[in-house]
Amino acid sequence: MTEPGANTPFVAIACGGTGGHLFPGLAVAEQLTARGCAVALLISPKDVDQQAVKSALECRTPLRRDADGHSRSAGSVPGAPLEAFTLPAVALQNRNYFSFAGNLLKSLFAAQKIFRRRKPDAVLAMGGFTSAPPVWVGKDFGARTFLHESNTIPGRANRLLARFVDEVFVGFPEAVTRFRGVPQSRIKVTGTPVRAGFVAAGVSPAVEPGILPGGPGLEIEQSSKQSSLNPGGRMPPSTAGETLAATCRAALGLEPNRQTILVMGGSQGASGINEMILSALPLLADRDWQWLHLTGMTGFEKVKQAYATHGFKAVVRPFLAEMDLALGAATAAVSRAGASSLAELAAMRLPSLLVPFPAAADNHQFFNARAFETTGAARLLEQKDATPEKVAAMLRELGENEAARTAMQAALAQWHAPQAAEQIAENILQAVGEPIMQSSKFQASSPREISSSNDQTVSRARVFGAWMLALLWSLVPGAWSFYCQ
Repeated sequence: MTEPGANTPFVAIACGGTGGHLFPGLAVAEQLTARGCAVALLISPKDVDQQAVKSALECRTPLRRDADGHSRSAGSVPGAPLEAFTLPAVALQNRNYFSFAGNLLKSLFAAQKIFRRRKPDAVLAMGGFTSAPPVWVGKDFGARTFLHESNTIPGRANRLLARFVDEVFVGFPEAVTRFRGVPQSRIKVTGTPVRAGFVAAGVSPAVEPGILPGGPGLEIEQSSKQSSLNPGGRMPPSTAGETLAATCRAALGLEPNRQTILVMGGSQGASGINEMILSALPLLADRDWQWLHLTGMTGFEKVKQAYATHGFKAVVRPFLAEMDLALGAATAAVSRAGASSLAELAAMRLPSLLVPFPAAADNHQFFNARAFETTGAARLLEQKDATPEKVAAMLRELGENEAARTAMQAALAQWHAPQAAEQIAENILQAVGEPIMQSSKFQASSPREISSSNDQTVSRARVFGAWMLALLWSLVPGAWSFYCQ
């Protein structure tokens, strides 16, 4: 990592693990780089992280020329304001506590190595245990630390980290009271950041209530500007007489003027949704629809063959980076209820059937979906109740009842927070210019306390102590759930 300039703020964003962590992190990174910050994206080895970030870096401008005269995008060369680094994945799976503790230790030292090259001014964690080590190490380097929680029910890692960071941002107002032991003065409702390019067709500049009850209106900016971090950041240009939906459909290989149902299971796909839709297809054979189905890496061939067998026009892909095109092409969507997906649906005003992932931690996707359903912004169907008949009936309503779609689009407006990424970026930059807040639980080293020989080195004893604490704590049955309540 090279330093663009001694006075350039350097912000690390830990956003790996799932698309729900990654894509909001990319949105904040876009705002920070636009304000002259150097940004390091700390991601996991998972394919979804690697593919999305690769696409983001490849589309960055301007192009630079290397020593051989070849053009390279600014994001992929030293000195660019945005770089990406892979940290070992940290997840507590199948109660494998030793593996969890070992990966936590690896991630701690990986973050130490990155921050030793350049000390961060701030670290933003977007959620998950993968984001914990950068926060802990960042604290040791004297960085301001921040956390964003997108869901109504905060995850275990975020409930733990919230006690150590300087400020917490949340996507749902309901989440504010769920951080026990954290003063509400340190929690701000911002909404969930959405990447540039997610703009609903026909939405003129206006002030709408957004997600902040009783708060100031949120200005909705309709813009066709290029998103430097999103390959789909500019909608393809429309020809005369074409709607935005028709343009997006044509760009994806779909028929421009045919109703389109989008099926997506989140960044990693969802076998449950794949099977649910396949079981309902025979009941929808008389509908003149076309389909855009994102299957994830598993089930791709099976789903593709099923559409061909039933004679449906369908574009089936394992993964799609240009999600703004997908949502722009759709008449309606079938989706999981991760907070990032919901934020993008709200931004695009896309009516949807939400099928929460039943194994989500603390059943948080159900509560996300219920918040949307209660306000009329979506339909909710639990996977255990998803018979082919129910699925087909609910899809017919979304696909054919224009009045229902219009009402749903109006309700979606209140969940759109177009300035979330900007608000988070501004809060970070404002805090970076202030004295570091000392925490009674996890003290950050002040500049005077860090000698010239090791001002960019994390205390190995402290890192090892944190690892041992995590290991021992994990071995106590129910310890994490008790501490993170």
